Amino acid sequence: MHTVTVNASKKYDVRIGTGFIDRLGEEIAPLMSGKKIMLVSDDKVFPLYGERAIKSLEEAGYTVTVFTFPNGEDSKNIKNYTDLVEALFEAQLTRKDLVIAIGGGVVTDLAGFAAATFQRGVGLVMLPTTLLAAVDASVGGKNGINLTHGKNQVGTFYQPSLVLCDIETLWSLPREEYTNGCAEVIKYAMIVNDGLFDLIRETDIKDQYEEIITRCITIKKDYVEADEFDTGKRMMLNFGHTIGHAVEACSGYTIPHGRAVAIGMAAITKAAVVNGYCTEDTRMQLDELLEQYDLLDDLKYKAEDLMECVKVDKKNSAGMLRIVIPKGIGSCWIKEIYKEECLKWIVLGGAR
Repeated sequence: MHTVTVNASKKYDVRIGTGFIDRLGEEIAPLMSGKKIMLVSDDKVFPLYGERAIKSLEEAGYTVTVFTFPNGEDSKNIKNYTDLVEALFEAQLTRKDLVIAIGGGVVTDLAGFAAATFQRGVGLVMLPTTLLAAVDASVGGKNGINLTHGKNQVGTFYQPSLVLCDIETLWSLPREEYTNGCAEVIKYAMIVNDGLFDLIRETDIKDQYEEIITRCITIKKDYVEADEFDTGKRMMLNFGHTIGHAVEACSGYTIPHGRAVAIGMAAITKAAVVNGYCTEDTRMQLDELLEQYDLLDDLKYKAEDLMECVKVDKKNSAGMLRIVIPKGIGSCWIKEIYKEECLKWIVLGGAR
């Protein structure tokens, strides 16, 4: 087992190993004085792990209420959020009790937002069951829900009390869900020069889950500790996300987050080469790694449609937009541009 300690506004551990589901009651015992648990999951994950989690919690003396919703990005909406906080109220949870999220990024985002806002904050434990959630969504405190025309437009920064990455849950991931998470791992390899790029090029990510997840979380921890509320340095973690979020929206969220980010990384790197910010060799190495993990796709949408989505991006500020541009493998920087300039970058990235 590996442990990464995050020293943010709340100090907490991220544990990476196996057996956490069956030890859940034992793992959370030091975190709470209450006895009520709201277990939040979706209708695909709960049948796999829900009963085992409940058994462990009940054997430890906790009363468990379950809230589930349909799997998928469409569920990250205001109705499910409202239903969840109503369920927390009906279950009579207090600030001494705990919300436990078991699932992927949609589950951790929705549960995190509810935990942050119900009674102005109740305890939160994340148990991510996808690679993407393990390396990204469950760590760092961001949560939220989508609006009709924008992703993650409503949310908070609220750090969990504990994150448990149970490697066992990753072995049964469908291929698409696995590659979805690989995109975020590649993102880390592009922004920090610690040998991760070469490691995942030479060894399949799933063959070294524990080591690679630990390295990704350590990278994210450093950014979160330096800039918890995403006003500067932490924005580096958005490499590929400006165009990626636009791709998600243009697809009606049929393209999953990781694959959309991969498209965004490839597009912004292609544009960076044309603008003289990085070399063709960097672009080729990134494209080859994306192709290795079945993530190399063209930017198929119209530039104007993508631009409409970029206009509502959360990273907009006073008519300016911060984009993350690669200088080389393991090295990126943040460039501030006028929002209107982004259209040129999108076109240079390959949009129609």
